[in-house]
Amino acid sequence: MTDPPSVLAAAVEVRAAELGFDLVGIAAAEPFDADLQRTLEWIEQGLHGTMGWITPERTHLACRPGNLLPGARSIVVVGASYAGPEPKPEPEPDDRRPRGTVARYARGADYHDVVKARLADLAAAVRDLGGEGTRTRAFVDSSPLPERAAAVRAGLGFVGKNTNLLTARLGSWLLLGALLTDLALAPDPPVERDCGRCRLCLDACPTDAFPAPYVLDANRCISYLTIELRGPIPADLRPLMGDHVFGCDVCQDVCPWNRAERRPGWPEFAGGPDAARPPLADLLALDDAAFRERYRRSPVWRTKRRGLLRNAAVALGNTGGMDDLPALATALRDAEPLVRAHAAWAIGRIGAHDGTSILQSARADEADADVRAEIDLALASLAHD
Repeated sequence: MTDPPSVLAAAVEVRAAELGFDLVGIAAAEPFDADLQRTLEWIEQGLHGTMGWITPERTHLACRPGNLLPGARSIVVVGASYAGPEPKPEPEPDDRRPRGTVARYARGADYHDVVKARLADLAAAVRDLGGEGTRTRAFVDSSPLPERAAAVRAGLGFVGKNTNLLTARLGSWLLLGALLTDLALAPDPPVERDCGRCRLCLDACPTDAFPAPYVLDANRCISYLTIELRGPIPADLRPLMGDHVFGCDVCQDVCPWNRAERRPGWPEFAGGPDAARPPLADLLALDDAAFRERYRRSPVWRTKRRGLLRNAAVALGNTGGMDDLPALATALRDAEPLVRAHAAWAIGRIGAHDGTSILQSARADEADADVRAEIDLALASLAHD
């Protein structure tokens, strides 16, 4: 005989804690109608940018848990912390090289692999509790289930004006996983909170990516620009991106819910100083093999080598100086046109006579029309300095 839903839910939450999850809550596997409507309107307005996998069809599927697991009755939502103090590079006394910034969650192992492995253990426990025939399906960001909406329903927290999940115990420094099951589990009550009048995150965004509270325009978001966008970064946004080379934490850094000291998160997500603040010239020097060795098991892998070097060139254009022209000159000869184009822009930003000669020399051999256009714009910029 199966135990009551409340007893089963308590057992699931105990097992989740034993597996190291920092937060766990349970929600009913009902349709997410409100989230469906909001997402469809967001897509209709084109705020999802070039993320072609975010379609109305996929959204309808994601917001209907019963379509993802027939007979689904419950959603177990877990949170894994990646909080902790910001690591600081310890450069040699003469090392003044400009460095990029990598978002906190991306400095260690790929969270998809890490969270999914422990979620598989939790799924096994749920099946044991339910007995023969109990079914589960796990989700960690890359599969169609609105984990954030499920987390709100499961009582883990509420959605802030920066569209992140805010929680009392972890702030917003957490990664979510979810487990659908056809086992009946007693749900947890939702949290009744909001951001009140606070708008620190909206005002701090370097690229003004929030057209309204609770609405993100991915086209302007640094995380989107450095990770999801596959082509050139819009020229008007490049100067606003600062030294970000993968993701952005600005709206989380200023959030009052993140002011409290947090104990260190999962060690798998921790990275050393160079993982948080890699020298930009070192990134520009990565060939395919070096990129693969350094980032194959990291979230940074998603942007691919050409995307990371594109981002590093932009960051160097924003923060570098004359000493960085040799690294950019090498990038201007890279096999990837995307890298060459952004290296040209960066050289134009840094300026000086040496930059002009580097650009003119590269243009003489450049076969790609888009790269030539970037070189011409950079030369024109230097001519007016």
